[in-house]
Amino acid sequence: MRETRMTDADTIVLPRLGSLEAIEDPWGEGHDEISSEPPSDTRWLRLAAWLVPALLTGAFGVARAAPPGLHLDKLAAWGGDASSWRDTWSMLRWEDAAPYHLLGRAWVELVGTSELALRGPCVLAMATAAALVGAMAARMFAPGTGVLAGVIFALLPTSVRYAQEAQPYALTLLAAVLATWLLQSAVDRPRPWRLVLYAAAVGLLGLCNVIALLLLVGHGWTVFAFRREVALRWLAAAVVGGLPAAGLLWHATQQGVRLAQASSPSLTGLAATPGQLFGVAALGAVLLALALFSLPLRHPAAVFTAWAVAPPLVLLLVAQATPIWQPELLHFTLPAWATLGAAGLANGGRRVRCWR
Repeated sequence: MRETRMTDADTIVLPRLGSLEAIEDPWGEGHDEISSEPPSDTRWLRLAAWLVPALLTGAFGVARAAPPGLHLDKLAAWGGDASSWRDTWSMLRWEDAAPYHLLGRAWVELVGTSELALRGPCVLAMATAAALVGAMAARMFAPGTGVLAGVIFALLPTSVRYAQEAQPYALTLLAAVLATWLLQSAVDRPRPWRLVLYAAAVGLLGLCNVIALLLLVGHGWTVFAFRREVALRWLAAAVVGGLPAAGLLWHATQQGVRLAQASSPSLTGLAATPGQLFGVAALGAVLLALALFSLPLRHPAAVFTAWAVAPPLVLLLVAQATPIWQPELLHFTLPAWATLGAAGLANGGRRVRCWR
């Protein structure tokens, strides 16, 4: 009987082993914060996570969307979008941003060629991207973290800049956020149609900016690390999605086109990267410091860490062989840095509450 009682006692204390999960997750990256919030608060926070960033980005984009005069890059965009369909189509022979100008040409047919109208697609793209950033952070971390991530992203000087520029940066950034959103759905609940949507988002990303396909390195790392059973299906979808950009890249190289005016990385250039990427060097340093609080590589943090870190590292390695380094080419990592910064703020707040 004594031996039986000892076995029962062991069985009784077994549920206490669940506390080890809290030790593995000292930063609270799980869903504890979601479950601890009242349902009504959670619902409103989830709504605010996508609505507030979208409204902020849209307001900042429209606030100065029609100042007098156009810069040279906007004049080039205006010339491409306002030209005839035949001239716009001929840009495919030499212009790496031709898919964006094809979209811009269709937009001009609908709304006209004013400067406000010309910047409209970029404002809409950035507002949609900000909404997705907040919603994705809310889904993968917590609703409060989602609000922080979306607001940080909306307030970045470069986010405001890309919302106001008639250039493919905003659409590229939106495609990167959309591809990452669809990736999580595809690997969590793998269905053929989900993989098809992911491949389509990757295709849009590559057509907007072929360098942005470096995002697939980060996607691949998270898939092989956490969802290895769907790795082959992800790889097939990624390859199919990258084919249009590969064809355009091959066609451009045959015409002797340089995809970007870039250079080899130097110490001075690398030191200037945070300021060029985030708009203000000090702001970039703060985000990098906050991101350190999100580095424990559980799945939510790992997705954004790979998104933020892998593309710059790969581009830096490639730049050792060919002059292709340009910080602006990494603008599609901004949502990841904003989300990591928000997660760092949330984690720091939880730790302060625990110490009190």
